[in-house]
Amino acid sequence: MATRPDPTPPVGTADPMVFTVEEAASQLRIGRSTMYELIATGEVGSITIGASRRIPAEDLRAYVASRRSAA
Repeated sequence: MATRPDPTPPVGTADPMVFTVEEAASQLRIGRSTMYELIATGEVGSITIGASRRIPAEDLRAYVASRRSAA
């Protein structure tokens, strides 16, 4: 009987599902304050996990796509 490979990639090799505010700002090459403004205005979605604010990778991609279509 063949065994199936583990579908979970090793830690540190997969793209992150969520970013901290600082990581998200770094991904967009903007400042932390600007990132907080984008979150506050709803331009970039975010979630809370416990007491921490996180930005899903999909929300960053959606924001960039919306900016591209607006240009």
